[in-house]
Amino acid sequence: MSDFYRLPTNHLENRFLRLEYLAQAGPRLVRLFLAGSHENLFAELPKFVIDTPYGEFYFRGGHRLWHSPEGMPRTYIPDNEGLVVEELANGVRLSQPVEAGTGIQKTLEVHLHDDRPALTLQHTLTNQALWPVELAVWAITQFALGGIVILPQKQGAVDAAGLLPNRQLVLWSYTRWNDPRLRLDEAAILIDTRREASPLTQPFKVGYHNPHEWIGYWRKGVLFVKQAALLAVERYPDGGCNSECYCNNQFVELESLGALTRLEPGEKVEHSETWELYPSLEAPVISDEIRRLLS
Repeated sequence: MSDFYRLPTNHLENRFLRLEYLAQAGPRLVRLFLAGSHENLFAELPKFVIDTPYGEFYFRGGHRLWHSPEGMPRTYIPDNEGLVVEELANGVRLSQPVEAGTGIQKTLEVHLHDDRPALTLQHTLTNQALWPVELAVWAITQFALGGIVILPQKQGAVDAAGLLPNRQLVLWSYTRWNDPRLRLDEAAILIDTRREASPLTQPFKVGYHNPHEWIGYWRKGVLFVKQAALLAVERYPDGGCNSECYCNNQFVELESLGALTRLEPGEKVEHSETWELYPSLEAPVISDEIRRLLS
């Protein structure tokens, strides 16, 4: 059995991809490789840890499942032990014990596609508590710095006269408009993490209501695309966000969110993502305009 900084791992693999996940903690996906490559697309953060009333929470890097809205300590309950692993055809199901303090149980099911470098992830939150909880599924993927985040923007009028607004952005208190990593354009917002970061670099986070249903990260010639369906009639957290991006001086995160849902005891909510990887920019979802921005 392989390991991730002394934590046992298992893996899924086909002729396109190799995906490693923690075998006893999580659910966490910790390494992702294109076939024939030794370059992990995820960030590796074995020492990035914070103290909580429930113990130490390790970010680790890679992909994790949270529930929104964010709060301390509710969001940061450790997931260091007790994982149940169920092997599936071309996939795996990872189930966490019920969280102490919230009564929420997290399950992540992953399937590799057999026809291209892509995978599907099903995120499930189940309310095992004795009281109802309002939350949204929050799927977060951490990448190494050195690339460009692509947040596609809505273009064109939404009404015949062109008088109504067609987009909005949500900023966190630590975000600065003059951040040198930020580039605003008609086709997309770009966050360029290739710029050298110092220990004093301010964190940056932006979110928005994303009708394109995808966001991307381009690094070292590989484009990672995260897709998640938008439920147009539903309410979303953080001022209506279904897509968010956070970066600091150690990593960058692509985040998709499901709709806010009131879960009664015993009920569950699901949120699906599809990941697609392109070793070049010839991805069908990337417009010529965005390609020019990345050149």
